[in-house]
Amino acid sequence: MDVVLIPFIQVVNIVLDLYVWVVVAGVVLSWLTAFNVVNTSNKAVYMISDFIYRITEPVLRPIRNILPDFGTVDLSPIALILIIMFTQSFLNQLVMRLI
Repeated sequence: MDVVLIPFIQVVNIVLDLYVWVVVAGVVLSWLTAFNVVNTSNKAVYMISDFIYRITEPVLRPIRNILPDFGTVDLSPIALILIIMFTQSFLNQLVMRLI
């Protein structure tokens, strides 16, 4: 059982790492859009931003509902990254105990 569980946990860790990078890309893209560095009327930019929005918004929306309103500052990506880091730390501790 442990032999199957360890690679599964490693795959979950890799997926969580990739998701953190998608969240960071979404934050950077939102800044670039807000400062008119990129134009969302460009089809490629729109498709990328739409994909990132569809991937991250279902997870960020409940966090936004919990966090207090800070005006134009959105702290939900930071909270999500901290939650993911905590989850990865827990999974790494689990792997260490299984070894």
